[in-house]
Amino acid sequence: MNQHDHLQKSSDSSGTVTTLDKVPAPGKCRVVAVPARGPFRTRLLAMGFVPGAGIEVLRAAPLGDPVEYRVKGYCISLRKEEARLISVSTGGVDP
Repeated sequence: MNQHDHLQKSSDSSGTVTTLDKVPAPGKCRVVAVPARGPFRTRLLAMGFVPGAGIEVLRAAPLGDPVEYRVKGYCISLRKEEARLISVSTGGVDP
């Protein structure tokens, strides 16, 4: 069991906490944490995946990987293994 398999699900006003790779397109969520480590974590934070940032899941490639996201007004594609390193909340996101 890895560090992302044990994220607790909550049903309070903040919504369900999961990882970004599990949010279907089209959908919206908000970054809760970025538990990735090292240079990749730094890169994600620099691209706008910071706690509190809204994310819109736009679409997936024909085979499902990578997936395109809109963060802070720009579009970025991440592989599912990369999106798995971002914890998000699916509740309380502005439409």
